[in-house]
Amino acid sequence: MPEGRMEGLRVLIVEDESLVALQLEDMLLELGCHVVGPAMRLRAAGELLDAGVGIDCAVLDVNVCGEMVYPIADRLDQMGIPFIFATGYGRDGVEPRWTKVPILQKPYTSEEIGQSLALCLP
Repeated sequence: MPEGRMEGLRVLIVEDESLVALQLEDMLLELGCHVVGPAMRLRAAGELLDAGVGIDCAVLDVNVCGEMVYPIADRLDQMGIPFIFATGYGRDGVEPRWTKVPILQKPYTSEEIGQSLALCLP
């Protein structure tokens, strides 16, 4: 990944596990990103999108408090905002229609987050 590619990138986090969200936030900050959220519920993520907060991309947990994140993924897709899925379920836990989206298996490293984000960016 080119040096500085992540610098200043505004990344929305949708993750319901507090410790995972905090760890991801730290990883993104180390990569030079600005963190939006974390949104720990789909409703909160939707409210951030409704508010028009500027985001460049997103990291989405697939299962957020028992709700599948696909409505948020649909909105991001319609808005032209790239995203990745971060899930403990792996590729098999993601609906087939989303197979072109980078899927990151939990647990992950800062380097893996950077690589996955680079894959989703134009």
